[in-house]
Amino acid sequence: MTATASGTETQPFLPYSAETLASLRDILTPFSVTANDGALTLTPGLSAAAAVIPVCRPENLGDRGFCAAHNLKYAYVGGSMANGIASTQLAEALGRAGMLGFYGAAGQPLEEVEKAIDRLQTAAHPYGFNLIHSPSDPALETALVDLYLRRGVRLIEASAYINLTLPLIRFRTAGIRRGADGAIETPNRVIGKISRTEVAARFFAPPEEKFIKELVARGELTAEQAELAAGIPVAEDVTAEADSGGHTDNRPLVNLLPTIIALRDRMQQQHNYPVRLRVGAGGGIATPEAAAAAFMMGAAYLVTGSVNQACLEAGTSAAVKKLLAAAEQADVAMAAAADMFEMGVKVQILKRGTMFAMRANKLYDLYRAHSSFEEIPAETRAALERDYFRAAFDAVWQGTREYFLRKDPAQAERADRDPKHKMALVFRWYLSQSSRWPLAGDESRKLDYQVWCGPAMGAFNEWAKGSFLEQPENRGAVTVARNLLAGAAALTRLHALRCQGVAIDPRLARQEPRTKEQLSVFFL
Repeated sequence: MTATASGTETQPFLPYSAETLASLRDILTPFSVTANDGALTLTPGLSAAAAVIPVCRPENLGDRGFCAAHNLKYAYVGGSMANGIASTQLAEALGRAGMLGFYGAAGQPLEEVEKAIDRLQTAAHPYGFNLIHSPSDPALETALVDLYLRRGVRLIEASAYINLTLPLIRFRTAGIRRGADGAIETPNRVIGKISRTEVAARFFAPPEEKFIKELVARGELTAEQAELAAGIPVAEDVTAEADSGGHTDNRPLVNLLPTIIALRDRMQQQHNYPVRLRVGAGGGIATPEAAAAAFMMGAAYLVTGSVNQACLEAGTSAAVKKLLAAAEQADVAMAAAADMFEMGVKVQILKRGTMFAMRANKLYDLYRAHSSFEEIPAETRAALERDYFRAAFDAVWQGTREYFLRKDPAQAERADRDPKHKMALVFRWYLSQSSRWPLAGDESRKLDYQVWCGPAMGAFNEWAKGSFLEQPENRGAVTVARNLLAGAAALTRLHALRCQGVAIDPRLARQEPRTKEQLSVFFL
């Protein structure tokens, strides 16, 4: 112990030095804290010293059961950003590195999704595909599940669900059987992404009886399989999605994650599943500090999204990546969603450099206030046609109507009878196109870019400032992931030292971004 000027005692203090910093970041080497001439120093190896710093391997962070279930080395997942932004290249890169990447199938034509399946099924590493809840287009959800079952896709990330659906349960229960050892085997797995306890409870529970009865009636499950389905959860893994880009309830992770973990424990006790339920953390995971905190709170795995969108492998344009790399935490806003427009659902997007949030919310306000486009004041209609649609309303409607006559004739027929629905479909056209213009890098539509983004992007940019990761052309998804994991491991070691009564110079906690070469020794 040492004495202060006032005579009170303080804890032993580990001062800042380049040597100490390097030792703490060497996560594969154990150290002992030793006293030398009245100062504390780190010595390699473990001894009967006052405090020790254990090895903390990146592969030991999270739940090893999660990694075993999905054949991973690291408890790290790249989430499924829609429109192929979470690309096959992104899924491949993470998979080759012992992590898990999901392809962003939402918003993609079925033929594009099948091309992605063709590519990813040739790989020898794990991968998954997205299934997004589509209340305005249930036929699409059904068709996507048909495709996944036909092509042997075994893992999906189910997102934006409020109530579960028959296609989702059909995917989960397809091929369910009892193995030779008597255990229930399910070829297909679901990772549910949620931000509400009632939705998490539905994923953690066995499939609802009404769905099982319908699948039996349709001949897609036998009576024996239906009985087995009552003994499994819809999802063994559920991601607590906090303040994320895209669909989000803006929940803080520090509150959401413990709540869902407590729910998991109650559901596990209630159903007594042979495989324990797991909870991952997503939304806001963009720095080593956030990653370490999530693991410390009990996350079985991490899910990243916004930070990957600015990486080289993301399926979006260089213009968007540049915008994202300049974003700060306050540069996000909530805007009307295309897929659930009439329901008033919103998504979190990047507001810096675009006018999309303001324009999207204006469309929703007009939809609520008026029964038809013609009812909108003439001056406002003219502004919409000039600045938003860049075409006459009727011209946009003709193209929209032709699209729905091919894809979902009932929608077009309803719009012919209901001018408010017609207006909604045209407004949804703008909202849908606004997420595709940035993919193509259409500079003429830059003010209309809809870029899904959470405040995590700003946190990442602040952390990366002044380093090689500040520039988007240097952001490889695996390098980013390894930095988050190695940084989390180093911070975990530092926390272990504090728990043993050693005070730390705060500068030792700073995790400077490391290059691919510097990280390679920890990720063999």
